[in-house]
Parts: sequence; C-alpha cells; structure tokens
Amino acid sequence: MPRPPTPLLSRERIRSRALALVDADGLTGLSMRRLAAELGVQAPSLYSHYKTKDELLQDIADGIMEAVDTSAFALDWRSGLRTWARSYRAALAAHPNMVPVLATGPARREVSLARADAVHGGLVAAGWPPRYATMIGASTKYLVLGAAISSFSRGFEDDVQVYVDRYPHLTQAHRLREHADQIDADSFELALDAFLTGLDALRATLVP
Repeated sequence: MPRPPTPLLSRERIRSRALALVDADGLTGLSMRRLAAELGVQAPSLYSHYKTKDELLQDIADGIMEAVDTSAFALDWRSGLRTWARSYRAALAAHPNMVPVLATGPARREVSLARADAVHGGLVAAGWPPRYATMIGASTKYLVLGAAISSFSRGFEDDVQVYVDRYPHLTQAHRLREHADQIDADSFELALDAFLTGLDALRATLVP
C-alpha cells in the first residue's frame, strides 16, 4: 500500500511544529535536525525556508507578538499601557520557554517593531516627552518580563516543616504554591497599578 504523501512544507507549518517543541522541551529541545524529523523531511528542506535556527526563532517570536494589544492607546495613555502590559504578559505566559528570545528586543521583527512604535507613539501623543516615553516602554517591559519568566509563589516549598519554628513570618508560606496562579496574577496587577500611580505623579511634574 503506498504511503500517504507528505504534507506540503510551509513556513507556517515549520513555525507551528517548532513552537510545539520549544513549549514542550525548551529552547534546547529544538534543533533543525529534530524539527525536520518531526515534519517528516530532511533537514536541508528547512533551510530553503529558514537559513538558521535563530531566524526561525525570531519569526516564531514575532508571531507570538501578534497577540499583544496596543489599540487602547487610542483611548488614553493609561488604558494603553494597562492593555499592552496585560496582553504582553498573557502572550509570554502562553509560551514561557520563548521568553529569552523575546527579551532580546524587537531587532528586525516587524510585528515587534510595530508594537514598540505604537507604544512610543501613543505615549508621545499623550504628551509624554520622547525620552520619558522610551523609559516608560522599557520599564513596562521589565515588569512584564519579570512576571512572565518566574513565579514568586512557586518558589516556596509546600512542606510546612520547612518553615515551622524557623521562619516566624513565613508560617503560611507552604500554602503559596496551592494558590500560585492567583497570587502571581494579583501581584502583577498590584505592581502595574503602583507603576501607573507613580507615572501619574511624575506626569504632574512634567506636564503643566
């Protein structure tokens, strides 16, 4: 019985399978040879679409940034920052193993550059001086990356004996892991609120 034909190789199919490998096994789990085997082709077939693994990763990163929403800058700068930060964190949280690639900056990634342009333009249009718009964009990125790359709550053991009689202020620390997702989400919102409140105070000293 003849074998079914191999599905047509496309950049979209390559990206999809590569991202699945990274999600499952991390960046070290992705190689062009392994990816080719997963797709049922020879490695040279991939190089007609992507010259290097890094080029492929950059394209995957740009695809992830499609989910980041900068549209709320049309309303006001605070809504813009809040929506951007929340959607940015959600996009990274969906693919945490890709955070190191996304953290390196937009480089020449078209979607990433478009998002950066929208953020900077939205802040400047709202009256922020360009230098501060740059720093606000950078500061928001630091906040988002920190929230996406690690979990405060999951850093604690769920064994109460670790803390009993030794750390009097951590008597409930063993319960953190049980509620990690909610604590991490609420902590991000607290940090974002505090950041925006601080920017309001700063803006009052800059804008008459």
